[in-house]
Amino acid sequence: MKPAATHMAAQEVDVCIVGAGPSGAVAARRLAEDGFSVTVLERGDWPDRTTIRVGEPDFELWPGREWLWRPDDRRGAGDQPLDERDSDVAALMWNGVGGSMVLFAAQWHRNMPSDFTLRSAEGIADDWPLTYEELVPYYRRIEREFGVSGLNGDPAFPGTDYPMPPLRLRAWGTRVARAHNTLGWHWWPGSNAIATRPYGRLRTCTDRGSCMFGCRERAKSSPDLTHWPDAVALGVRLITRAHALRIETDARGRASGVVYADPDGGEHRQRARIVILAANAVGTPWLLLSSASARHPDGLANSSGLVGRRLMVHPFGAVAGVFDEPVSTWPSPLGQQLYSVQFYETDEDRGFPRGAKWALAASRGPFAAVQDYPWGQADFWGDRLHRTVRERIERSAFWGIFSEDLPDERNRVLLSPDVRDDRGDAVPKLVYRYSQETERLLRWHEARAAESLEAAGATKIYVAPRARNTGWHLLGTARMGDDPATSVVDGDGRCHDVPNLYVFGGSTWPTASGMNPTATIAALALRNTERLIAARRAQAVPA
Repeated sequence: MKPAATHMAAQEVDVCIVGAGPSGAVAARRLAEDGFSVTVLERGDWPDRTTIRVGEPDFELWPGREWLWRPDDRRGAGDQPLDERDSDVAALMWNGVGGSMVLFAAQWHRNMPSDFTLRSAEGIADDWPLTYEELVPYYRRIEREFGVSGLNGDPAFPGTDYPMPPLRLRAWGTRVARAHNTLGWHWWPGSNAIATRPYGRLRTCTDRGSCMFGCRERAKSSPDLTHWPDAVALGVRLITRAHALRIETDARGRASGVVYADPDGGEHRQRARIVILAANAVGTPWLLLSSASARHPDGLANSSGLVGRRLMVHPFGAVAGVFDEPVSTWPSPLGQQLYSVQFYETDEDRGFPRGAKWALAASRGPFAAVQDYPWGQADFWGDRLHRTVRERIERSAFWGIFSEDLPDERNRVLLSPDVRDDRGDAVPKLVYRYSQETERLLRWHEARAAESLEAAGATKIYVAPRARNTGWHLLGTARMGDDPATSVVDGDGRCHDVPNLYVFGGSTWPTASGMNPTATIAALALRNTERLIAARRAQAVPA
């Protein structure tokens, strides 16, 4: 574990970044490379990989509190308490150096070209103020920075240039691939932020399958490994255990710095010429709303009234199949063995817009074989327990279905009216409800995924119930667009209302796509940082 930077009075810096996840890491390193002075405030701490319990006999039962998905379950020093009483989905995020990539499953995808043009091409939702083609060079660079393994050439994702070959295709993946060949459906070997050979600071994956509970081997990519050592060496001042409280503005309405609290409750002020929020789609709107003042009574950068609105989460479905013989699904990485975008685009005959990406994943170990999810609440205890485990262990896999989530202003993040943190401040309140269209979409895709597994030889099919703990992908809440009346930031992430305040990350997305978002989050951060650098001489700064 790295020591925290000291909480001492700091001189004004060129840029203060809030958040040390992928957006903050990419931006900080790139700014430092160009000579900017940068301070980063991170609410959490460095991940302590010595506490990862993979390999322990009871690992599946108890991975360790630090490695649980929900902040309210971990209750670590840097975790943000949440009010989720009015949400169908719980937010799964990790506050600390590296951000939620520390616990993500490592599935890696660009958004597809169609994701950027829903309004102009299909008359629904919104267009992005940039195109897929504009992001391609940044995608390529980011895939090399993070060390992505995959097979190039999938026509669904033009121009990929993965630096490592994909994880090997195992018996269960081969079965499903052959079934899709027979069905005439798309499939492709999985692309993952998992090293298949030594790469920079990453080591070769050893197939432990603990990706979502901490990678002890350091084979799974995350910014604490790939970006932060370089950024710190370049002079970036990374302050951990720094709880950002509000953004301050000067007499002209420009951001002048960030006030934050140290672990003992003492308040500090980091002055900066430019402020970048990279605090995800929950932390970013919370901080903007918490920065309300006489000049900004509805929150900072909120003249549109859209700060916190249009929360999107990629509603998730899962379908598991059990085969009649071992197919080598455990141990195995938790990324994706292969994926399919056969039903990703809109087909009007289905009765709902857009579609979903499918990711074929391993069903993991003995304890996972008898969990409610994805198997449903079957009565498998008592005499049936061992028979059930034997039936499923190494013989089962499941399709994870990540669906498009069209924006709805009723789904939002706001300040809780009655839940407070230890300081007495209002915590973020999530309001999110599945739409009827989402339910129709997921049911349709679950039926097709069952057909896929049956064609692959699965003798039993299980459709998972809806689960709360699926909020891995938090998007929206600070929409980008060209019109200040209908968006919070422009296409470069700059706030319309505050010209030296930027928002990076998934919170700026106008639409959600149906893809794992990290690739696009990081590529956008790199693009927008370089555009900020290019415009440095014209940048508005505090007086």
